[in-house]
Amino acid sequence: MSQPRPRPASATASPTRIDAAGRRARLGRRHLLAPGCRVPRAEDVAEAVVGLHATDAATVHLAACARLVEPEPGEVERALYDDHSLVRLLCMRRTLFAVGAAFAPVVASSTAGAIAAKERRDMTRWVTGGLADWDERRLAEVEARTLAALAARGQATAADLAVDVPDLRDTIVQSPGKPYEATVAVSSRILRVLAAEGKIRRGRPRGGWTSSSFRWTPGTPFAELPAPPPAEARAALARRWLAAYGPATVEDLKWWTGWTLTDTRRAVAATDAVEVTLEDGGPGLALPDDIAPVTAPAPWAALLPALDPTAMGWKSRDWYLDPGHVPRLFDRSGNIGPTVWWNGRIIGGWAQRPDGEIAWRLLSDEGGREAAAAVESEAARLAGWVRDIRVTPRFRTPLERELSR
Repeated sequence: MSQPRPRPASATASPTRIDAAGRRARLGRRHLLAPGCRVPRAEDVAEAVVGLHATDAATVHLAACARLVEPEPGEVERALYDDHSLVRLLCMRRTLFAVGAAFAPVVASSTAGAIAAKERRDMTRWVTGGLADWDERRLAEVEARTLAALAARGQATAADLAVDVPDLRDTIVQSPGKPYEATVAVSSRILRVLAAEGKIRRGRPRGGWTSSSFRWTPGTPFAELPAPPPAEARAALARRWLAAYGPATVEDLKWWTGWTLTDTRRAVAATDAVEVTLEDGGPGLALPDDIAPVTAPAPWAALLPALDPTAMGWKSRDWYLDPGHVPRLFDRSGNIGPTVWWNGRIIGGWAQRPDGEIAWRLLSDEGGREAAAAVESEAARLAGWVRDIRVTPRFRTPLERELSR
């Protein structure tokens, strides 16, 4: 059976053309990167970009502060750990995101729930296949005891929980005999799955805001959330994504969410998206109220962190990234490093040196002296709020390594 297709912008006219300049104008405004578009609260940032990448703990703070009127890590910590208005979910593409608490049920139903189910299947096979004296019944008992121990403590690290539940200390040797052989405690996989299901959540880290050593706290299982049905939730997520990242392509949305092509097309059809023509002449999608021209903001520069949601927002990136710069800005797994932006295009990269200096390099002469001056100002702004914290991306890229020396 054929899948629903986006309808043209007009029944009698060709699809509206939205060129790269129009897409970059939207990016600068909607992703809060132009100085005049910055916002006061971390929740506003997450809403604008749908969710903040959170695989690297530092990215959440760096990405949010790049878009805040007053950049301050404490503002992000307030939202994450005091007000719980931002929550971390393993969701799109099995990536950890920080999303608004009100939108979390939609993300859970559309994406995270299915990922959690797969994580559980994989973990169950891993534990019961790797440990002779473990079966599904024992696994369930250990999980129940772990949740009870966490409830009693209120918050705890994995090591704390292993004191109460010694079974968590059991280990499995992965890839025995291989160069990458590793001994892994079952606690790491069990806690990951419980978090993926919403039963526990990452609380305040043991160290500063760059630390990935989290204390765990009790959570709310997805099954208890008042969430819309999956198909309805996928449509809601697609609509929110198009509002932030459109115009874009079906392939962009499929890649960003990790959905099947069928689910992506059905979600798009439910948004009433219209077909537009993009800068390369190919078809794109936009919401019906987003086909009029958008005025570009005043010239702007931005220093965005590794895995920033804007840099990782689309599968097709030629309209904001020169393909020739990819080898220096990405690692071998496709993770982007810290980037320098000018008016909606990536023109370079940056890193922090051991003495705290923010070093940057332009890979393009686009914008000339005006761009260089604006980048220098943004580097000073970044150094001003990072202060004595040292940030090393979890995924190192060639240019970042070079600049950080």
